[in-house]
Amino acid sequence: LISKQTNPKISQTYEGNGMMMITVTDVRFILNLESMPSMAASSCALFSTLKAPEISKSQTLLLSASNPSTPFPTLSLHLRPRRHKSTRICASISASPEVRARPDDLVASILSKVAQTDGGVLLTRDGHKEVAEVAQELQNFCVDEPVKCPLIFGEWDVVYCSRPTSPGGGYRSALGRLVFRTNEMIQVVEAPDIVRNKVSFSALGFLDGEVSLKGKLKALDEKWIQVVFDPPELKVGAVEFQYGGESEVKLEITYVDEQIRLGKGSRGSLFVFKRSKPVS
Repeated sequence: LISKQTNPKISQTYEGNGMMMITVTDVRFILNLESMPSMAASSCALFSTLKAPEISKSQTLLLSASNPSTPFPTLSLHLRPRRHKSTRICASISASPEVRARPDDLVASILSKVAQTDGGVLLTRDGHKEVAEVAQELQNFCVDEPVKCPLIFGEWDVVYCSRPTSPGGGYRSALGRLVFRTNEMIQVVEAPDIVRNKVSFSALGFLDGEVSLKGKLKALDEKWIQVVFDPPELKVGAVEFQYGGESEVKLEITYVDEQIRLGKGSRGSLFVFKRSKPVS
């Protein structure tokens, strides 16, 4: 179909009943009958670009070309909408096996998170959460029956506690920290069943002192231990005295190696102990 007019006029009218009239004026066409199939396809492409009310089922388009001086035939195309079959593509994605962190990496991670935090006092809530997540991962690498593992013995620095008051009692409370600055918190586990806790501090910035506890260890099962402590001893300068009564704690050993030990108290407190002296 070849147009012989350079300035055609096109108008469209919606006639109702599923019909639309598209009128082209001032244009002359030469119709090549051999190209009818391709012409119909081209017409469909042209009409698809024209906005019109949506017509369901079959559609009828009337194409009228007229010229005041020369009559032209009216071409009527009956088009049925194509039903496009959607192609469904199913893809199977296999996730690669999860790469588990090595114990050494987890140990380095947890130590870096608790460093310079005053035993956990300076950590934010998110910081405590991160420490707990690493500790949870390390539990997967804990030895069987850790209470019988000789690595639990030795001298340990208490480098973290999720509840700051647990290791040093009132000396580590918010009010106590205003008066007493903690220098170190140490736990010594001696074979076969002796536990010694010591918290050293400076009172008012110039008076050194320490609180120490001695207790007896008892294994409750393969992971849990119980320690019954004697009344604490307080030493400030040259003055030393004992006060209070006995106390008892229960602790689950969740991980232990040559470098660190993790414990969880009966009330959910998480402890991180770092070995202060290498294993001999």
